[in-house]
Amino acid sequence: MAVRALRGAITVDADDPTEIRQRTIDMLQALFDRNRLEIDDVISILFTTTTDLRSLPPAAAARAFGLIDVPLLCAQEMETDGSLKHCIRLMLHVETDQGRDELRHVFLRGATTLRPELAEPGDEDW
Repeated sequence: MAVRALRGAITVDADDPTEIRQRTIDMLQALFDRNRLEIDDVISILFTTTTDLRSLPPAAAARAFGLIDVPLLCAQEMETDGSLKHCIRLMLHVETDQGRDELRHVFLRGATTLRPELAEPGDEDW
């Protein structure tokens, strides 16, 4: 089994704990569904949020999703000129038999602009 990393990002409309929780869960669910993952496949997750999101750490949503004993870390995304606002990003480390070319990264809602070549039809409508 190989260790692989998956990327994901999603935007929220506001710095609201309920929305941050739900959108983080949506992103995790999409990653798990598209990559046929189980919780036991997950090694760790690094979350970042833009500086305008402060009301809830995405790790709290990951715990609600069921990632109880998985190491989780939250950090602030580097702010750059013209950067996307209200964005939650993650790097998910997993053990898998899938090759890198088989993995499906997830960029949802406004985050489809970050990696349009990886977005799938309907991802902007999450």
